[in-house]
Amino acid sequence: MMLMRTDPFSDFERLFQAVWGAPDSLGRAVLPVDAYRRGDRVVVQIDLPGVDPQSIECSLERDVLSVKAERSFGDREGADVLISERPQGSFARELFLGHGLDDEHVEASYEDGVLTVTIPLAESAKPRKVAITTGGQPAQLTAA
Repeated sequence: MMLMRTDPFSDFERLFQAVWGAPDSLGRAVLPVDAYRRGDRVVVQIDLPGVDPQSIECSLERDVLSVKAERSFGDREGADVLISERPQGSFARELFLGHGLDDEHVEASYEDGVLTVTIPLAESAKPRKVAITTGGQPAQLTAA
């Protein structure tokens, strides 16, 4: 897999937030992420419901994909808030990408509250044909 997680406590923080609505250890709300490989691309989807697309920052530096965004619900000054469960403020998430991804051709789109980042595999990481000789005669096999 081309995506790595290095924070051993992130699962505990995610569970804590899911149960108690608490932010991560730095005070930020945790962004739920799905990541999967489709063919020769890694696709990362991050839930950002209600976020202004202009507030989203997505960057890739030294194999780290960083996403930051802000969400606010307007001025509530003077209002009696009866329930306030939807997180607002700054959101951030970092994903450590493995080697073998083409960081020069990353694409990102935001639709229906989901940021989708698509990262192609580098040419050097794609499967390729390897010639194998047997008894002096070359044979072709596909590397796995």
